[in-house]
Amino acid sequence: MTPLEMNARIVRYGDLIPCRTAFIDAHTPGSDQKENFTIIGGGVSESPDQHVHINDTPGFNIGAAGQPPRVRNSLHTHRTAEVFFILKGRWRFFWGRYGTAGEVVLDEGDIINLPTGMFRGFENIGTDYAMIMAVLGGDDAGGGVLWAPQVIAEAREHGLILGENGTLYDSKQGQQLPAGVQPMPLMTEAELAELREPSVSEVVGRYVARYHDMMAFSSHAPCEVIGANALIKDRPGFEVDFVSRDSLDGAMGRVPQHEILMIMRGHWRLSWEGGTSVLNPGDTCAIPPDLPYAIEPSMSGEASLFRVRNTEDQAGPTGALL
Repeated sequence: MTPLEMNARIVRYGDLIPCRTAFIDAHTPGSDQKENFTIIGGGVSESPDQHVHINDTPGFNIGAAGQPPRVRNSLHTHRTAEVFFILKGRWRFFWGRYGTAGEVVLDEGDIINLPTGMFRGFENIGTDYAMIMAVLGGDDAGGGVLWAPQVIAEAREHGLILGENGTLYDSKQGQQLPAGVQPMPLMTEAELAELREPSVSEVVGRYVARYHDMMAFSSHAPCEVIGANALIKDRPGFEVDFVSRDSLDGAMGRVPQHEILMIMRGHWRLSWEGGTSVLNPGDTCAIPPDLPYAIEPSMSGEASLFRVRNTEDQAGPTGALL
């Protein structure tokens, strides 16, 4: 693989292209300053304005959300896994029918595998612009987002209507539902009654891993973060490892799966048969199957990254295959 070919598989943090109209709450006060990024795969954006950096998916999607302080992402749920790690800032995750069933605060480097089958939202509670990186299960990310009924109702008051085709229409720009397209139906009371509202202790105990713990567990080998026998036990169609400075020996190796490297801290030198490159915090790199490569810190100081690999498990509800 030539350096030019590999460069096309690296999405630099500084080159990320945001979409500010990605979701139905794009005009809703308190949520109208969000920025959505689709890094690998089409993600779940509802806007035709969304830029996709790498179209090919390895069985899952990679995205990101950037938000100024006190800006939140409205209550929604997914049919497949939604995993976040905190790249920058401090974030509050909350859940439940009205977002009041529980909450947990995550700091930089922490990771959460939000359970399917529950409404969830998140808010930047820090003092600066903050960024979370996301892994969404499935090539099509589970078929989109299911919004809480009150989110859809409030969005309509501010001019946005979501069609049953999964596309947003903005009446402020003179748009309306095309002929034959109905509004996205609201979830029924029966469907709402089936949604989970897990306790804080369950979410924190089963679905959250802290950065300092992963650093400790990765002192001699990569720390298994999400997987059948990992800190967070799940088989959502992908597995996540945490790699620190002491985890790897620098030797070149290859694996039959797709590997996505997502840099958390430090600068890492990527070497492969054909060239070298340096990956920096916030960069995402898609390593193709069977490509021999090595990754090691290029400078002194703290260094860490998340490594995501596809598995043979089918994307589906959190914990369904355990």
